[in-house]
Amino acid sequence: MTALHLGDIAPDFEQDSSIGRIKFHEFLGDSWGVLFSHPADFTPVCTTELGYTARLADEFAKRNVKVLALSVDAAASHVKWIDDINETQSTTVNFPILADEDRKVSTLYDMIHPNANTTLTVRSVFIVDPQKKVRLTLTYPASTGRNFNEILRVIDSLQLTDSHSVATPVNWEDGDDVIIVPSLKDEDVIKQKFPKGYKAVRPYLRVTPQPNK
Repeated sequence: MTALHLGDIAPDFEQDSSIGRIKFHEFLGDSWGVLFSHPADFTPVCTTELGYTARLADEFAKRNVKVLALSVDAAASHVKWIDDINETQSTTVNFPILADEDRKVSTLYDMIHPNANTTLTVRSVFIVDPQKKVRLTLTYPASTGRNFNEILRVIDSLQLTDSHSVATPVNWEDGDDVIIVPSLKDEDVIKQKFPKGYKAVRPYLRVTPQPNK
């Protein structure tokens, strides 16, 4: 399996999970999705990641995002692990964990990197839009916990830039100024789209207040 590229359709699959069988595309419906993998159950970094993700439930919900985790262990093990996560992280895991014992999903999504480890998945993240297209991929080493605030930030950027003719600058956070895309040249259209005006730092760098705020 070659690596997935941005804009590719996220491969569909059917797999067991902590809440029963899941068909990926059906599970997502018309929502955005975050699929993220974990090296194994009962691992310390993963436990903190899953706990934090559970605490972000309201943030994902208001962005119309469904979360789906994956580990190569069995569903029964996941259920026991969830008890540990809930207790140690003072939360309630409210999303399914895929049981990928046969490595089917890991292979589809190129989550196993043999030069890092021949059996364990790396810490991969895939953001998928409602059209089932891959919009972001991230891969972390097994020893480094992911930044889920950054994942929310990227979702905010994707949803904003999909609906407005803007891009988000370095370190952008929701509510900050944005950049008018260089392809937009017509001044009348610009005035219509951005009634708050803009500052042209350079002809190609035009800064405007976030249009949906």
